[in-house]
Amino acid sequence: MFSNQYYNNNIMGLKINMGSTIALLLLLAYAANAQPGVFDIRKYGGKSNGDITQAVIKAWQGACQTAGRSKVVIPKGIYRMGAVTFSGPCKGRIEFQIQGTVQAPGGRGYFKSGSWVTFLRIDGFTLSGGGTFDGKGKSVWGTKSCSGIKYCGDLPISLRFDFISNGLIQGITSLDSKQFHINLLGCKNVTFQRVNIIAPGNSPNTDGIHLGRSSGIRILDTKIATGDDCVSIGDGSRDILVQRVTCGPGHGISIGSLGKYTNEEPVVGVKVLDCTMTNTQNGVRIKTWPNSFAGTASDLHFENLVMNNVDYPVLIDQSYCPWRQCKAQIPSKIKISDVSFKNIKGTANTKGAVKLICSKAVPCKNVKVTDIDIRYQGKDGPATFQCTNVNPTLAGKHNPLPCTVK
Repeated sequence: MFSNQYYNNNIMGLKINMGSTIALLLLLAYAANAQPGVFDIRKYGGKSNGDITQAVIKAWQGACQTAGRSKVVIPKGIYRMGAVTFSGPCKGRIEFQIQGTVQAPGGRGYFKSGSWVTFLRIDGFTLSGGGTFDGKGKSVWGTKSCSGIKYCGDLPISLRFDFISNGLIQGITSLDSKQFHINLLGCKNVTFQRVNIIAPGNSPNTDGIHLGRSSGIRILDTKIATGDDCVSIGDGSRDILVQRVTCGPGHGISIGSLGKYTNEEPVVGVKVLDCTMTNTQNGVRIKTWPNSFAGTASDLHFENLVMNNVDYPVLIDQSYCPWRQCKAQIPSKIKISDVSFKNIKGTANTKGAVKLICSKAVPCKNVKVTDIDIRYQGKDGPATFQCTNVNPTLAGKHNPLPCTVK
């Protein structure tokens, strides 16, 4: 037999435990609703169909000063936003989540810094949310010809990432940038994944993703349709992977152009794998200026690629000279070495399926070409495989037939 005291003590303990449990649940519910690490622009006056420039700056400032993880949120809707710079360093890891569509100002006169949205000096950064940055490029394209390169060069880049470390950019869209869609400078260990880049094939100087002096960059599972290079890899780029990217329209995936400026840094360690080019001007390309400053590009590998109606699928061009801005008769001083092209298949729009045009001053070294099958059905004869100032090592099967050295 249990005493009344026993029952009373147990009932009292049960009440205390239930009370503690209820208090804990209420505390958790309050914490979940409060979400102290979330900085929604609506809390700062941001409204759909309005200008959110000041609201998003205030949200960023709050998030950047928060220890631990924090998040800036632009919810679903359509917004206008002027030129902004989101600067670090921040006190903790920070996510910028864009769920809606943000539109840039139309005219170039609104921009003083050469960019629309800049993320600067942040360690531990994520840009996500499935939303769109609309650069409103149609408002300026065609107002002047890009044969006047200064005009196009002065237009704002849509998204700049300067000195970002340990970053992830995923699931966003860049639409109709006025100039480059995305530009990286001085970044380390940054991954782009499932990014969409969209602009018409005739939009001038709208490179999809441009890299400069950055290392440990991964561009994965990304779709790029634009008017210039889908991916362009500039000087000082090291340990770069471009994989499962679809490109077209556009000018293909390029290393360079290199050699135009003094004190350019070497390009070392680039892999372009499992990519598809459709209706592009070039497929994969290494381009350097003639009459260039000295430099190097090495450890460059292109493998498992599909070309669909590409003008020049495989190209080394050491006489790159757009808009006649150079002395083309003076050879390039960029030394290209340790390059491989392997398992590249598809169709070409011109006879020039493979063109390896290297410099007379510094011929290409250690170039290996394996298993090329590129077909051309034009009336001006079969596809060609051209070599100048390079003696490639050949392996596997080749269509067109490999070059003879000139």
